[in-house]
Amino acid sequence: MSQTMKAYVYRRYGGPDVVELAEVPKPVPRANEVLVRICATTVTSGDWRVRTLSVPKGLGLVARLMLGIVRPRQPIMGSELAGTIEAIGQNVTRFRVGEEVFGFPGGAMGCHAQYRTMAEDGGLARKPANLSFEEAASLSFGGSTSLHFLRKAGIEAGDKVLVVGASGGVGTAMVQLAKHFGAEVTGVASTVNLALVASLGADRVIDYTREDFAAGGEAYDIVVDTVGETSFARCRNVLRDRGRLLAVAAGLPEMLATLWVPLTGSRRVIAGPAEERPDDVRQLAELAESGALKPVIDRRYAFQQMAEAHAYVETGRKRGSVVVTVDPAR
Repeated sequence: MSQTMKAYVYRRYGGPDVVELAEVPKPVPRANEVLVRICATTVTSGDWRVRTLSVPKGLGLVARLMLGIVRPRQPIMGSELAGTIEAIGQNVTRFRVGEEVFGFPGGAMGCHAQYRTMAEDGGLARKPANLSFEEAASLSFGGSTSLHFLRKAGIEAGDKVLVVGASGGVGTAMVQLAKHFGAEVTGVASTVNLALVASLGADRVIDYTREDFAAGGEAYDIVVDTVGETSFARCRNVLRDRGRLLAVAAGLPEMLATLWVPLTGSRRVIAGPAEERPDDVRQLAELAESGALKPVIDRRYAFQQMAEAHAYVETGRKRGSVVVTVDPAR
């Protein structure tokens, strides 16, 4: 059996051209780990940010300290995977060889490859039978981010929720999960994406090219900014008493606002990186199996088209997820 595998690596920060195919050591599972033969992965906005260091305002130095000051510390990007378990460590009891799974190593990345190890008690779950590998691979990034922020906001049935950037990877999950929790949801998107957002269950859609949600006269319990295009000052008048702004793509100004905004009244800003909880991945599996959460896939690319997938994500126009087929299921 080969001791190496193919993976896409980046040795320097930059455009899609820095993504290169390489032969790297094949990982070996530790006692509590499984080895997943990856069938599908994704290229997310998170991959674009770590590749280019295009991070929210004020976080450039923090990003370099986390990712690598001069060059990337983790050369293999990719935070989502779906595939088949090829081997298990000696202490693994939750999974068996041959089972179909999906996983979310999140910030640890490493999924733009043929294989990856995952801890059995980490962000790993059995693939819902009603999903393909491509669909399962696209569940976790947007889904876990949405669960984190909605949990922090304390969403309740009957809340009025506005989702800015409702057609993106996080936005499409946010609309569906907010509806699942009983909210009345308004989605903000461009003209071409209004029908998609409505199909996900949004009660109302706003075309941001024709209407400013902040000037519409509606008030909301929760405003979700998935793309970093708004601020508390802009949202102040559309937030109800005790309203919450969820700054998913927050820069330093929004993070500072989490401290000073509560001093000015009952409203809050919730910002910062999303917590990565293994239980969230298992919850996403249940939600997908029940039909409450349906993956949205914009484009599919072959493994050898990884750079092209990165280039498309970098345009900022993707709807839902961009999936890369690594090793078609046999």
